Amino acid sequence: MSETKRSLIPEPKASDGMEELHRLDTEAEAGGGPERREREHKAGKLTARERIHLLVDENTFEELDKFVRHRCVDFGMQEQRPAGDGFVTGFGRIDGRLVYVFAQDFTVFGGSLSEANAQKICKIMDLAMRAGAPVIGLNDSGGARIQEGVASLAGYADIFLRNTLSSGVIPQISAIMGPCAGGAVYSPAITDFIFMTRETSYMFVTGPDVIKTVTHEEVTKQELGGAMTHNERSGVAHFIARDDADCLAMIRELMSFLPSNNLDDPPRRASSDSSIRRDEALNTLVPADPQKPYDIKDAIHSIVDDNYFFEVHEHYAKNLVVGFARLDGHPVGIVSNQPAFLAGVLDINASVKGARFVRFCDAFNIPLITFEDVPGFLPGTQQEFGGIIKHGAKLLFAFAEATVPKITVITRKAYGGAYCVMASKHIRTDANFAWPTAEIAVMGPEGAVDIVYKRELAKALESEREKLRQEKIAEFRERFANPFVASERGYIDAVIEPADTRARIITALRALENKRDTNPRKKHGNIPL
Repeated sequence: MSETKRSLIPEPKASDGMEELHRLDTEAEAGGGPERREREHKAGKLTARERIHLLVDENTFEELDKFVRHRCVDFGMQEQRPAGDGFVTGFGRIDGRLVYVFAQDFTVFGGSLSEANAQKICKIMDLAMRAGAPVIGLNDSGGARIQEGVASLAGYADIFLRNTLSSGVIPQISAIMGPCAGGAVYSPAITDFIFMTRETSYMFVTGPDVIKTVTHEEVTKQELGGAMTHNERSGVAHFIARDDADCLAMIRELMSFLPSNNLDDPPRRASSDSSIRRDEALNTLVPADPQKPYDIKDAIHSIVDDNYFFEVHEHYAKNLVVGFARLDGHPVGIVSNQPAFLAGVLDINASVKGARFVRFCDAFNIPLITFEDVPGFLPGTQQEFGGIIKHGAKLLFAFAEATVPKITVITRKAYGGAYCVMASKHIRTDANFAWPTAEIAVMGPEGAVDIVYKRELAKALESEREKLRQEKIAEFRERFANPFVASERGYIDAVIEPADTRARIITALRALENKRDTNPRKKHGNIPL
């Protein structure tokens, strides 16, 4: 072809498409603009994209649906159709492992949920299920977009369905990093763990203004649904963080204990901590006086790898301690009574807290280690009227249903029905150990003597009655309140020296590495809710 003819053919305008791509990229990444971003920073909050940048490994985030726009034409909304519609969705990696993420951008329509951005969330949830990868939601939203009416509500329902179907299949993590109200709270509530930031997040079904109108109560947003309220009083949230950056670092840490899905094993991490390490301090941890408290966390930290324990629900129902640790490099779930708080009794809140944690660990193949020092269930009309029977049964149901490796160590008291509930041999626990300080009985010696020897004590002279009672208590403690009667019957596999607890648990875990156990075929059980 001659140079003359070639010059008559118009050059393709490849730059036009590239310019449009760059324009849309810039529009989407601008969010609500610099002024609104600066307002968020002044409030102590990061933007949606800044949060994702801190959450996932560097340069691993792949955004999806970046140019999606809402389709609402009412109330002048057709004049405001920003690219991305206020939600950032996609996938990235945490410690090299795939995760799907959505983040709500409060600078765009207050992070409100529309039909369009709900579909963005549903898309990544569907992809996560197919890929067998966790979903992490960074919530910062004013709720359903009022201008869209029932379409936005339908979007919430679509998300709720996916939360439910994903439960127990892939880990689902929610971070509340701003407001979360009305229907928006139910998606986080279905997920496995909820993080909140101390000063900038809150969540409630109905806000202070509605409450004041209906019940005439006056309450602030933080009092009603702030981070400490839900971490300490309601138990809705599991973790409290100083700020956004701390929250995202905590999520990364939690993910290091969790498998990607229910078919994978939890990720092992190499440790130089010897599997046969002894700690002589454990031999004197439990006081000689059975009425004196001690901190079970001292035992937990001593026994686990590198003395590191990642506690869950730290501020709620402190009479029960739950969290994650590693033994021989393998993640484990820890459930323990806490003698330093309410003597370690089981009450309504502790039972629900424990049951939920046990069921999560069982769903995701995380072995359960139980440290038991429980005098029983908390007595009182408040507990009985509140349904302690039903709630205590949740913990029993969860332990009995669990098929992961289960190991129990009785450190001191194991009384009554609480003994049965706390992963006893009778509900399929694989290895049950007891320290020599263990007391296993229907009830404590004092209460037992008052019942068993009631008539004998009544007949005794008043001056001799207390002396006789103390003699009977000592006799009962020697005969029954020890681990040896239970070990004779095989309910305890071994009475062990406390200093050897780490080595004994790790040896048992290694033996249970290929454990296979199943429950009868059924659609699902009917846990006492």
